[in-house]
Amino acid sequence: MSTQQYSKIELLISVIARMLVDRKHIAVGASSPIPGAAALLAKKQSTQFIRVSVLGNEQFNDFTDGARELFDCAAQGRIDAFFLGGGQIDENANVNLLGLGTYPDFNIRFPGSYGSAYLYFLIPRIILFRPEHSRRTLVKKVDFISAPGTSEKNIYRRGGPYALVTERCVFKFNEKEQSFYLKSIHKGETLESIKDNTGFEFLHSSVVPQTQPPSSESLNLIRTTVSKDISKIYPKFFLKNIKKISPYL
Repeated sequence: MSTQQYSKIELLISVIARMLVDRKHIAVGASSPIPGAAALLAKKQSTQFIRVSVLGNEQFNDFTDGARELFDCAAQGRIDAFFLGGGQIDENANVNLLGLGTYPDFNIRFPGSYGSAYLYFLIPRIILFRPEHSRRTLVKKVDFISAPGTSEKNIYRRGGPYALVTERCVFKFNEKEQSFYLKSIHKGETLESIKDNTGFEFLHSSVVPQTQPPSSESLNLIRTTVSKDISKIYPKFFLKNIKKISPYL
């Protein structure tokens, strides 16, 4: 465990990376810099070979046919970790990527689903990542289900939610109860602050542990080799969030 100072972004990267070190092929969307950095960190820390595919990036993407090839790999069982976010996420891990209000006359439109439901059903470890943790983002029921978190027993499904990581805490998904369990609370937060900012009820123990901080090894990797790679994949994110903590330009 490290006694070094760390940023919230470094914490989130290390938290997600710890969920990936046993994976074989991690796919990352084109606009997912924190999950992307976590995948690269896991690749460097794992004792086994991990393939990381970042859509839209030539260095970390062997696909020649874009998202279509990603979908083919998922259908063939050749991707075992992916990330989903959304405008809303609810207590059953349903994700809303379409809009707020009543379909089809939404008050606010989001970018769209783009295959999220398909991947949610096929990839065994889906990590939901929503940095903003508030009652407007974590709701009891989403306004529209773009990708369902659970399915009836007679529905073929090998993929689904594994965890939900936010700026405040880490939830694990309890498949049996079909609800979230509060695994850990980030430094500076309390059980009360999590409840106050979450729009749904969740399971928790009587004493919830604090989220494990990044190790010295993780921080050193994030600030050196990972940040160097991230600067090429997500240059705007690097300049805004990582450059000040990294020796790389």
